[in-house]
Amino acid sequence: MAMIEGYLQKATDGGGFHALSQQEADELEKLSLLAERYEDEEMKLMPMPVTLSAMVEAKKEELGVTQKGLASILGIGAPKLSQILNGKRDPDVNFLKSLHQKLGIDGNFILERV
Repeated sequence: MAMIEGYLQKATDGGGFHALSQQEADELEKLSLLAERYEDEEMKLMPMPVTLSAMVEAKKEELGVTQKGLASILGIGAPKLSQILNGKRDPDVNFLKSLHQKLGIDGNFILERV
């Protein structure tokens, strides 16, 4: 990543990617593809879930817990969690607050999807 940053800084300082030699541009491309593959396959950063339910499901998988276990972490009953995730019940403020505090889901993400 330091090498990628170095090449990007050189391009920025030089007014564009034309400031890089062909060898540097080729190496930047290869390193960028490797970083992207690592993020996709190891870190699983993309694609980001687009719904609140999908984000909660992703967090459940990340934690390696069942839906009942997730409900326990959130301090709610499993039926309530199931209803919210299936769109049969609107999430309340306490549920949304728990998502942020206990699962670390970004507050802006939550607000944009409620």
